[in-house]
Amino acid sequence: MSTPPPVIVAASAKQTATIIFLHGLGDTGHGWAASLAAIKPPFAKLICPTASSIPVSLNGNLRMPSWFDLKSLDPSGPEDEPGIKSAAARVESIIQAEVAAGIPANRIILGGFSQGGALALYTGLSGSHELGGIVALSSWLPLNRQFASWLKQKSTQVLQCHGDIDPIVMYTFGLATSQLLKTQCGKFTFKTYSGLGHSSSETELEDVKKFFQDVLSAA
Repeated sequence: MSTPPPVIVAASAKQTATIIFLHGLGDTGHGWAASLAAIKPPFAKLICPTASSIPVSLNGNLRMPSWFDLKSLDPSGPEDEPGIKSAAARVESIIQAEVAAGIPANRIILGGFSQGGALALYTGLSGSHELGGIVALSSWLPLNRQFASWLKQKSTQVLQCHGDIDPIVMYTFGLATSQLLKTQCGKFTFKTYSGLGHSSSETELEDVKKFFQDVLSAA
């Protein structure tokens, strides 16, 4: 299965940090590159990978860019565990390449929207690197019933954001995710956006920008 090349926005100053951001179902790396390039610090390189196109059960097995198969949007529904772990390994390899190039793990932020945010949470919290931060927008925690068994990174800063009228990834699902993360992650913030559906907003992006600045200046 061919993997599309990532969208990369180089740092405009000397690179000392990297932001990796994962798109939602059916999108590509181009979908988020421009808005994130506008809010990233000048010393940060931005990498927006694109998922391979696979048949998605939830969408009648239509092929589309998807990090893993989605069988249900019910928190207690079946999950594509092998697909989630395979996608996480791909993201880990991107992180590893940045570390090998001289960027410390605590100067790397991993984020994503919707399915991409779910993968960011799983990869960042289960991976071998203690990252600087994780951003999850309109997302949920995959394999949440096994959370205690795969959680490795409890001290990574996490920002979770969710609109309160999201019709796709329901706000109640995001809230349940936040309550679980709050019990295990020491540096966790959950932000609710009134009147926001399954999308982003200027207010949310401002909060993400501040998170980038706070995490990377602290590191």
